Amino acid sequence: MDKFRMIFQFLQSNQESFVNGICGIMALASAHLYTAFDFNCPCLPGYNMSYGMGVLFVPPIVLFLLGFVMNNNVSMLAEEWKRPTGMRQKDAAVLRYMFCSMTQRALIAPAVWISVTLLHGKCFICAFSTSVPLDKLGNKTDLNLSEKEVKRILARLPCKGIYDGHEIIAQEVAERYLRCISQAVGWAFVLIMIFLAFLVRAIRPCFTQAAFLKSKYWSHYIDIESKLFDETCTEHAKSFAKMCIQQFFETINTDMAMGHSHMLEEKEKEQEENEKLFGITDQRTMNKALKNWHKCKPPLNLTKYEMHNGNGCLNGNHKLNNLNVPKREFVAYYSKV
Repeated sequence: MDKFRMIFQFLQSNQESFVNGICGIMALASAHLYTAFDFNCPCLPGYNMSYGMGVLFVPPIVLFLLGFVMNNNVSMLAEEWKRPTGMRQKDAAVLRYMFCSMTQRALIAPAVWISVTLLHGKCFICAFSTSVPLDKLGNKTDLNLSEKEVKRILARLPCKGIYDGHEIIAQEVAERYLRCISQAVGWAFVLIMIFLAFLVRAIRPCFTQAAFLKSKYWSHYIDIESKLFDETCTEHAKSFAKMCIQQFFETINTDMAMGHSHMLEEKEKEQEENEKLFGITDQRTMNKALKNWHKCKPPLNLTKYEMHNGNGCLNGNHKLNNLNVPKREFVAYYSKV
């Protein structure tokens, strides 16, 4: 159990590396999934294009959405976007940075699927089998066939067992031609994706370095603050539950005699648990504190601020994050005469 807890803490402390590893595993899984996929082209004029394009684009959409689902920052981004302003302003640049980071990771697996599919060529051959240029690669001058019959024959190109158009065009010639185009498109897609990744990762910080560093810092802050808040709530819930259980058993076992030293130890432990509770010792107060945290998070200013209304928010007549207002002191003199 301790080993699993250590692994979980390591993954939490290295969440970015863990998410990158998950994206890499999903990319490899998508490539392996394609090789294990049972590709069966319908070999019908009206269905080849739909089936081929569906295999090419539908699984990447699923993998893209799965990349968002596997990312824990999605809920944090939605919470930061929809939360009330309170004493902390929302920075659109930080939200854009978080969204772009998640999108970049989620695009890895779909890009691998599309690349592998195009380089393999089966999907492209199925989709464009009826578009083979017979005037360059085949011969249909000696055959009295209508355009509809020619397309019906060409639609059977991916199916070796039922193809019967060797008089029009050799099956191997047509497959080589379509596979060549598919691989060219696949390598072009890989080159474009690498070039776009280079632009995003290398060139973007050079133009807006200050804004980039600010967005990166505060996105990390939001992530760390969320983790620390969850850890603090977990510790508080643990101490709260422990105190409730101890009080329950103390009320039942009132007749049990205890030594004086043992009572002192219990009081010291109880004092430690009370310190972890931060003075919140009932359900109503805890619910109020959680509600105030959602509605009005503390300002990003560690200096002391005045006019605090006791609920985690400033009074309504004060400006947002205006926390450096000088204090006014009033002195009253009086005489006993």
